Amino acid sequence: MSKMKLAVIFGGMSTEHDVSNVSGTSVLKHLNKDKYDITPIYIDKEGNWFLYTKPLNEIDILKVGEQPQELEKLENPIETLKQVEVVFPVLHGLYGEDGSIQGLFELLNLPYVGCRVLGSSICMDKAYTKVVLEKAKINQVKHAYVRKFDDKYIFVDDEFNESILKLEEVSEKVIDKLGLPVFVKPSNSGSSVGINKASNNEELAKAIEYASQFDKKIIIEEGINAREIECAVIGNEDVDASCVGEILPAEEFYSFDAKYNNAESRVEIPANIEPEISEEIRRTAKKAFKALDCKGLSRVDFFVEKETKKIYLNEINTMPGFTTISMYPQLWEKCGKPYSELLDELIKNAYNFKK
Repeated sequence: MSKMKLAVIFGGMSTEHDVSNVSGTSVLKHLNKDKYDITPIYIDKEGNWFLYTKPLNEIDILKVGEQPQELEKLENPIETLKQVEVVFPVLHGLYGEDGSIQGLFELLNLPYVGCRVLGSSICMDKAYTKVVLEKAKINQVKHAYVRKFDDKYIFVDDEFNESILKLEEVSEKVIDKLGLPVFVKPSNSGSSVGINKASNNEELAKAIEYASQFDKKIIIEEGINAREIECAVIGNEDVDASCVGEILPAEEFYSFDAKYNNAESRVEIPANIEPEISEEIRRTAKKAFKALDCKGLSRVDFFVEKETKKIYLNEINTMPGFTTISMYPQLWEKCGKPYSELLDELIKNAYNFKK
């Protein structure tokens, strides 16, 4: 039986480059080498494409901050892609998870793992994710939307009317709308990059300014006393949702360091939560997946308010982490779908996808 020709792409130009290196090498290590003829492709932070030439059976999972060394420059990446049957883009963040590279695959008529262009782009941009979720009547925490243009800050109201204000004035409007504390995050980012909690006006102004270094669109969300619950979704039209897991961060919130550098952070799978809440989360995860035109896979993140038990959808990740500690593969492992089998299913779904 002939092997399927598969390209695995990792790295990329986003702030999540280092996490993608870990995810990508983890996927490469766990793929069944008897099933796939694998072409590993690395994209550096400047956007240069390379063939990762390390022998497949010697590839180890990189640590956060480590870069692949055995590289051969690809002078014509398009021709390389034309030689494969399926692509697994293990790319997180901008240029990998936002519809950009998905558009390239569409132009090449090349099957690929993950969401299509529209679903990828909407889910990457938290401001527009919220618009669709609101239309679908899915609960979200209250939020404010701010843009930065040159040195100006623009407060965007719920009807998308814009007011150009000083940073201090923006902070005041946000507090009037949401109260304190709040969480400030770049609209187009992931792995908790650029996120801060603000408990007063001064902290809020600094957090908005900091987030604007990562994206000109900034989302500020009402802070609630909640548990962080996640659910994995897989499929194209017929979708399935995993059991749910809980994030137990070692820090006040699940920051980048808490995720990848603090060994005290942990997850609990399945989450110790009432069955009816778990089922509502699973149903909502599938509804959001469909509403946002997702395909292939996504990890859907929720808040469950501790006092009221009310469920809020936080965000949806169209190419979630695939490290050995990442929630997405761990959730499916708990459901009886080991890592290698999960990869097989994702690749099969990509190959069989009908437009």
